[in-house]
Amino acid sequence: MTGTASEPVVVAKALGRDYSVGGGLFSRPATVRAVAGTSFELYPGRTLAVVGESGCGKSTLARMVTLIEEPTAGALSIDGHAAIPANWAGLRESVQIVFQDPYGSLNLRQRVGAILEEPLKINRKDMSASARAEKAREMMRLVGLRPEHYDRYPHMFSGGQRQRIAVARALMLEPKVLVLDEPVSALDLSIQSQILNLLLDLQERLGLAYLFISHDLSVVRHVADDLIVMYLGRPVETGPKDAVFAAPRHPYTKALLSATPSADPAGRRERIKLEGELPSPLAVPPGCPFAPRCWKAQPRCRAERPELQGAPHPAACFFPEA
Repeated sequence: MTGTASEPVVVAKALGRDYSVGGGLFSRPATVRAVAGTSFELYPGRTLAVVGESGCGKSTLARMVTLIEEPTAGALSIDGHAAIPANWAGLRESVQIVFQDPYGSLNLRQRVGAILEEPLKINRKDMSASARAEKAREMMRLVGLRPEHYDRYPHMFSGGQRQRIAVARALMLEPKVLVLDEPVSALDLSIQSQILNLLLDLQERLGLAYLFISHDLSVVRHVADDLIVMYLGRPVETGPKDAVFAAPRHPYTKALLSATPSADPAGRRERIKLEGELPSPLAVPPGCPFAPRCWKAQPRCRAERPELQGAPHPAACFFPEA
């Protein structure tokens, strides 16, 4: 990977997003805290992975960074500018997203060339049709698509090829940040490695910063530089990927890693099976939200919420792993 620049391209400070749910004539709406207290920095040429179970807030975080939703708490800046709604139009070229399902994210009625040119038509109105077409063909070459694909429709491609089209479309405006929301989970295993290697190659060539959303720690191990582990909307452990994988400090991280398949028989971990279900976001337990499922929980854990702290990397746990 390329070396990091001195300035981060994305800075998030105590980012949060709440939703009002339900409510009626005689009842008040409940509040779901989808994301809370999440801070990080994204640097060019580096990948920050966000992992956790379904419902932990990963995709909500992705929507905030891509300016689809406005945070209800904290602050977000992109390329040195505050990511407030008044600035969204000028910042959207700097950050683009690649979605999980390459088939559902593409317009089936448009040819590949039109799909790729559409961002330029909307954002570069002074660009000529020939310049747009040349830019689209150049991007197709960059992601490994052939020239004859320009006039074909998405249904004529395999899943891996469709994801290449989605990546090319995200790069048309020359963004500095790509948010990758489970970009390979809908693909066959044999195709996943091809797309991951493509993303790593593009990052090295273009100096892109990646926010990589995933539940698959095997994939994260391959692509990430840094890691955020989330549980019920809050980060419970952060740090360099190698440090977190080698010595997880939070019990939840340890349980996730224990379930990750390993090709090395000598490196297999004892499987930790978590008891109970993930609590409802509408009824987050007091204290540490992981306490009802944690084998190390003590009375303090059920009364106080731990903050991210400690060394060699921060974990939100009163009794972290040694």
